[in-house]
Amino acid sequence: MAQSVYLVVDIGTGNARVAVSTTTGQILSIKRENVNYVADTNYEESIYFEPEELWHQIVSLSREALLEAGDVVVKAITATSQREGIVVVNESGNSLLGMPNIDHRGRNWENDLLDKDFVYQMSGRFPTSLFSAFKLVGLREVYPELFDQVATVMSISDWIQYKFSGAACYEHSQASETLLYSVQDKCWSSELLSLFDLSPNILPELKNSGTILGKIRNDIAILLDVSKEAQVVVGGADTQLAIRSMEPSSNDVIVVSGTTTPIIKLVNTFEKDKEQRTWTSRYIDEDNFILEANAGVTGLNYQRLKEIFYPNEGYDIIEKELEETGYSQCIASLGSLIADEDRPLTKGGFIFNAPVSHQLTRGSFVFSVLWDIACSIYENYKFLTDVSPHQEPYIWACGGGMESKKLRQFLANLLGKRIRIMDTYRQASVLGGVYICNEALNGPKLKPYLLEETIPEEHEKFEKLYLEWKNARKTFKHIEV
Repeated sequence: MAQSVYLVVDIGTGNARVAVSTTTGQILSIKRENVNYVADTNYEESIYFEPEELWHQIVSLSREALLEAGDVVVKAITATSQREGIVVVNESGNSLLGMPNIDHRGRNWENDLLDKDFVYQMSGRFPTSLFSAFKLVGLREVYPELFDQVATVMSISDWIQYKFSGAACYEHSQASETLLYSVQDKCWSSELLSLFDLSPNILPELKNSGTILGKIRNDIAILLDVSKEAQVVVGGADTQLAIRSMEPSSNDVIVVSGTTTPIIKLVNTFEKDKEQRTWTSRYIDEDNFILEANAGVTGLNYQRLKEIFYPNEGYDIIEKELEETGYSQCIASLGSLIADEDRPLTKGGFIFNAPVSHQLTRGSFVFSVLWDIACSIYENYKFLTDVSPHQEPYIWACGGGMESKKLRQFLANLLGKRIRIMDTYRQASVLGGVYICNEALNGPKLKPYLLEETIPEEHEKFEKLYLEWKNARKTFKHIEV
């Protein structure tokens, strides 16, 4: 008998994934490909993607995943994606341009925005070119004819749902990343739109995560050979969906270790930092917020160093070699972001004793990358808890980076808190999609369970190693000046 399943599309910074999961959270298949980015040389730092190329990837991956899943009936489809990324669409519904979170085409116009304090108070984040409004400003200033064609802007996940259903919307956790949304009032802000000289007509209706957007388009159902009764469910930002699969309580802290590493505190009030170092966003439920400091592209660094030093080995081999690697053979600083800095380091590298020691191995370099990630998380955690104290003796963690037991131990030792992972931690954003589909369709009420807990050891020793890392980071910061 055919199994009832959900199709979950997950577009990260690095790759596109499509998963097929049963309604009880058993993942039957996941297919992935790298997202193809193109540099735009008309800006200092701009990267874009062709939306239709990404859509063809999603269709292809969906067909492969469904074929591998076997005899299934797709009951619902949802999407999650990187935050800050957007797609612009014209009046005819044609997708014009995709601008990912790593696109900074608006950087040269940051200083034109005079009332940055007001923007922080309304949007919950200090305005930089990371966020969507500046992408639109950069597009308008360099490509005015293309900008004039823009009828609608959507987050990447909302655009995917639009492609499946034909209905445009903007989900609240994604809207939080635009600089055009009042996080406290949970609505688009006419004042913010005015500051960026953007029309409210380009912003679609706001929708709650876990609500039904509509049925799948007939032509897409035929293309994928799925039921024409499949519902398209509003998803949300990948960080928020990952958190949803952990089912944390208010005031819990969660580290989401993916391409970037957000350090999140779930709160029930609109908390802000008087020094404007943290972000405040909407969570995917009705009432809660997330307070955030972000360590930047830490996971991407680890992935790329693995490709260099361990191209043909699995993570189990890395973990084994890390156990044989001593401390302080090598210290790394690779462009992480600290909450009190405007932007990440653009110069980074490794520091080790010269001449090169015979004790220095490939494991030493990867060891130092994980230590860099852990220290960056620790540094941001301290800023986060300076804004909103955290008394609980544990921290939740999820995301692919947390497959490293060494990283979890580093974090426990630095933070002096137990690091907990749930059974959902590896595919947290995908399973978050399963949870919200169940909410929309009155499916099974799933509960994650505690899989493992890492106990802190030798906190004082690791605090000293952390100070060595800080000094190394200062060295690279000095190189940038």
